[in-house]
Amino acid sequence: MKVTAISVQVKNKSRFSIFIDEKYSFSLSQDGLLEAGLRIGDELQESDIAKLKKASEDGKLYDRLLGLLATRPRSRWELQSYLDRKKTDSETAESLLKKLESLKLIDDSSFARRWIENRRLLKPTSERKLRMELQQKRVASNIIDEALREDETDELEVLRALVDRKKHLSRFKADKQKFMQFLARQGFNYGDIKSVLDEQTD
Repeated sequence: MKVTAISVQVKNKSRFSIFIDEKYSFSLSQDGLLEAGLRIGDELQESDIAKLKKASEDGKLYDRLLGLLATRPRSRWELQSYLDRKKTDSETAESLLKKLESLKLIDDSSFARRWIENRRLLKPTSERKLRMELQQKRVASNIIDEALREDETDELEVLRALVDRKKHLSRFKADKQKFMQFLARQGFNYGDIKSVLDEQTD
């Protein structure tokens, strides 16, 4: 079986279509093509083609992982979960994740710090809620602890900012208990909530 054509794909300029005996067989990324060293006229065995098709599928998965990371940082578990949903075998999944780790594109320590920074910027968020969110991303407890230690945000100031944003809502103005329950659900402790709300009436 002979490689009869190699052409850039119309819809994805970063991938190349490989034709075997005049028929489309599979595609490879630019890096994959260079790694395979394929040239027009090369003779391939069925086993060679099978390996290249596997490399093609792995390359597509890797591109999808890069696409996910391009939208926002993600924990290792989030990407592992994506691969699990795609029914990726464990050896391939681990290989892809390690490749991303070697390029520093997966780093749960960096992810945790950036998550905390971004959430703090977007809206007042308690340390307890941040911890819960990172736990849901399956970030290790010691990494969460370290990231929160590095965060110098004053928890009381965060609570005050949230109270200032919400205190004018009619449902909270009419019912202080309901307001306190809302703040507790945001992860703030009762003592701090009471202290800050008492400040509002001084």
